Amino acid sequence: MGSGKTLVAGIFSHLGIPVYNADQRARELMSENGPLKAAIIHLLGSEAYRENSSLDKVYIAGQVFKNAELLEKLNNLVHPVVAKDSEHWSSLQGSLYTLHEAALLVQSGSSMQMLCNVLVSAPEPLRMDRVRQRNGWSDSEILDRLKYQWSEEQLKPHCRYTIINDGTHSLIQQVISIHRLILRDLGK
Repeated sequence: MGSGKTLVAGIFSHLGIPVYNADQRARELMSENGPLKAAIIHLLGSEAYRENSSLDKVYIAGQVFKNAELLEKLNNLVHPVVAKDSEHWSSLQGSLYTLHEAALLVQSGSSMQMLCNVLVSAPEPLRMDRVRQRNGWSDSEILDRLKYQWSEEQLKPHCRYTIINDGTHSLIQQVISIHRLILRDLGK
């Protein structure tokens, strides 16, 4: 969170690589997928959705980021639906490879289906600053979420490539370099 995954994914997109945004798609599926929505209501109550049937992210966050067991149950509902949606989306793409942007790709087990994983790395204080500016969250709200995400040290062994997004390294050069390596691995 706050590492710059979306920015990096946007650079890959400009190279013609289709990008599946798992976090955005998860929110859409939580609102659109009837069986998933019913399961979420069963788990969290009808307050998980507003009167207009849209997802109440504030309510859900207030419930799950204070209760590890509830968060795990929610993830166990959402991640399989997103994984299936992601596989379907990938099958429709006509490119040499696709990119899946997700904060919990490794943690959810979805990374096992990927050709390779790219870690976008940034120092935690910088990541927190970015999230604070982007979302307007307090430090405690950010830390409530970060404590459920694997650290960069835990993620590194699962990632073939690392992009450093600390404001001193060129993201474009790093993405182009990784893009070329992936193409080489694909024999292109």
